[in-house]
Amino acid sequence: MNTVIWILISILLIAAVLYLLLIMPRMAGRPDTAPFKSVLYAHRGLHDNETGAPENSMTAFQKAVDMGFGIELDIQLTRDNIPVVFHDFTLKRICGYEGKLREFTYEELLQFDLLKSDEKIPKLEDVLKMVNGRVPLIIEFKTEWKDLSVCPAADKMLQTYQGPYCIESFNPLAVYWYRKNRRDILRGQLSDAFLKEGEHKGILQFVLQNLLFNCLTKPDFVAFNHKYPRTLSRCICRKLYRNMAVAYTLKTESELEAAQKYFDIYIFDSFLPGRQDKAG
Repeated sequence: MNTVIWILISILLIAAVLYLLLIMPRMAGRPDTAPFKSVLYAHRGLHDNETGAPENSMTAFQKAVDMGFGIELDIQLTRDNIPVVFHDFTLKRICGYEGKLREFTYEELLQFDLLKSDEKIPKLEDVLKMVNGRVPLIIEFKTEWKDLSVCPAADKMLQTYQGPYCIESFNPLAVYWYRKNRRDILRGQLSDAFLKEGEHKGILQFVLQNLLFNCLTKPDFVAFNHKYPRTLSRCICRKLYRNMAVAYTLKTESELEAAQKYFDIYIFDSFLPGRQDKAG
């Protein structure tokens, strides 16, 4: 009987050690995170989709810069491989047109307006020129699983950018691309409580929710849905491994205040934070 108990204890200990190794983020040679902790981040720019400053538009980004907010934005590639700033893989919600962004050249995309504005889908190059290092950027790479072509295309452009920026993605392969090719750049794994949300269910969502790809990607931070701050793997990464924690997407002042107990960086949307000094 004692032998069986010891075998079970040994199995549990081995499983616990393996789990901790799987979720371990980058521990050595971490880039400096200080430049990113001094501001709050406007989700897709300081936007209002009912006005002339819709999400991921040049006007929304300019408003964020003018108010001293950092910017979170999304990038993907056009058919002619130009990095542009756009969130959805399809054009329907924002441009009212059927089809995937990847199916159009940049010139073809210029025929579409963003929501109720006269704004067009901006090039990443133009956004970088406008921001010009005045505020830090969180750049989310939008990739459809194995197609990582946006990574080298955007990185070629970002190598000459002088301002502070970091990258993140839900796709661990994109985060791994940065681990392999640009180790000096602060990189983050985006995740969510997928199983609790009920939108996606399966082994892949289980692995992503529990950050089990960290052994591959070695992220410098984990960006997580602020509604689920007590998710075990996320908590271990922050508390045990001192991994930077990013909260998305805060919709009210009270959510911002609550998140400060569990996170280090805050991405907001749909309200104007009362005081910028609540960051960090």
